[in-house]
Amino acid sequence: MLAFWPALSALVLPRHWAPAACPTHHDRRLGGSPACVFSGIVEEIGEVLRLDRRTDLQLWDGSIGEGVELEVAASAVLEGAYLGCSIAVNGVCLTATKFDDKSACFGLAPETLRRTNLDTAGAGTLVNLERALAADGRNSGHFVQGHVDEVGVIESMTPDGEALTVRVRPPPNLMAYIVPKGFITVDGTSLTVCQADPANGWFDFMLVAYTQQHITLPKKKVGDRVNLEVDVTAKYVERSVGALAARVAELEAKLAALEQRS
Repeated sequence: MLAFWPALSALVLPRHWAPAACPTHHDRRLGGSPACVFSGIVEEIGEVLRLDRRTDLQLWDGSIGEGVELEVAASAVLEGAYLGCSIAVNGVCLTATKFDDKSACFGLAPETLRRTNLDTAGAGTLVNLERALAADGRNSGHFVQGHVDEVGVIESMTPDGEALTVRVRPPPNLMAYIVPKGFITVDGTSLTVCQADPANGWFDFMLVAYTQQHITLPKKKVGDRVNLEVDVTAKYVERSVGALAARVAELEAKLAALEQRS
């Protein structure tokens, strides 16, 4: 993937493209975080302490407003934490608004609540946690933005030797980006798609024993919702190819019109 990315990006990405900054983040020169990216390699499992709607949150202009705040108990991902740092919670890039050595708090925007499974993350819910990658850090997964596309539903969980095969039904609009042996992020975990069945609307992946012990997925059950982030490269390819296809269709129509005149 790393060797392939530069060549592909030169063909299909906008000239000044860079990894998208996490929502609410600012330029480091203004005291915030730079553009962030994750690997999908979960560092620890945290536990939700509370998910509250608060009416005493200070807004950007100094006024007081309401919003939803999530507090998660953690340890490893709090090492080196600072106000405004990025932590992926179930694959959702969130900004730490306060923290100590035992937990961190995050504000949840309405879009986050609409698009992810954090809207039902009550006290006791287990969540996958990962810090944003350092610019010179090793990436053992794939490039994950922390921008969840939609939620999918677990359809089956089938043991296969020491492994566990999990089948998920995503929203229909995501199936075009899910291909066998391609990347996908499920609740913040970087996974390889085993099979994808667009006709019937499902895909599956396999969890080895080690992975089962270090993420939340094996603790879920059929019918549970999972956060999905497809490989963003596929979206850029689709946009580029779509624009090219439209141009080709336009040229073919003009050629057909010329042929008719002659």
